Amino acid sequence: MNKKQAGIRVSLVAAAIVCAVGASQNLLAGQDKWPGTKVNEPTPHPAGMPAALARHLANFDDLDFHVYTGQQWENLHKSHGKNIVVHYPDGHTTKGIPDHIKELKFMWTFAPDNRITQHPIRFGTSDGEWTAVMGYIDGTFSKPMDLGGGKIIQPTGKTYHVQMTTLGHWTKDGTMDEEYLFWDNATLMQQIGAGS
Repeated sequence: MNKKQAGIRVSLVAAAIVCAVGASQNLLAGQDKWPGTKVNEPTPHPAGMPAALARHLANFDDLDFHVYTGQQWENLHKSHGKNIVVHYPDGHTTKGIPDHIKELKFMWTFAPDNRITQHPIRFGTSDGEWTAVMGYIDGTFSKPMDLGGGKIIQPTGKTYHVQMTTLGHWTKDGTMDEEYLFWDNATLMQQIGAGS
């Protein structure tokens, strides 16, 4: 990652933090403008939320709760543009839906019950151009984890409940053309008993 990319990433994280603090203050003031969501529950439609933002947040709920969790890769185009650029926590990127799917599929190789269960924080810009969603990814380390190069970590049977955040940039056609994914791999490895 070059200095410009690092600067953009830091700026996006800072913006997400500022928005999260604002959302938290609204909740504390009893103004639940940013209600969370859970799998198998209807997406809320808070009064005053702009239509484009509501559509993108609902699309993102469907993405995580159904498309991702159900590995319905044939439906990823509903939320992801054909040439989407995705930035991962370790700094690498992919371009295009097929390469993104390859990255996503890895979780099921060692945790067949991998799923996203809730979005306690979800908000965005009033024009719907940007969304920020914090969720939890859950599963059980029940199959060997192949790290490549002959390195395999044997399953421990332990579960994980890891916080993850996605910042998405949405185009006028209602799909993301850029996505920033954040989670802590060290926390994941510690929870599943594979950390050092």
